[in-house]
Amino acid sequence: MKYKKHVFVCTNVKPAPKKCCGEERGMALVNALKDELKEKGLNLEIRAQKAGCLDVCAFGPSMVVYPEGVFYGNVELSDIPEIVESHLVNDKVVERLVIA
Repeated sequence: MKYKKHVFVCTNVKPAPKKCCGEERGMALVNALKDELKEKGLNLEIRAQKAGCLDVCAFGPSMVVYPEGVFYGNVELSDIPEIVESHLVNDKVVERLVIA
């Protein structure tokens, strides 16, 4: 496997009145993840990128971490350092953000 972990962040945009991750800061989350990974020197082993709809719109902005398949919802920019340190570095899921 090329990457130890792969994070997909929904950046999909849907017409109103549906909630959509793209308009709720999807790309800002992608950029924050990439910046955090680069700052920690992890960008060669962990990949973060934008994705289309993850089909959990009600919980957006959302992301999924593979290979575990853990979905996070209602993610804020302030959650990114915790997700990186806890889950991506130390393999400890951030339970308060998990979509059941």
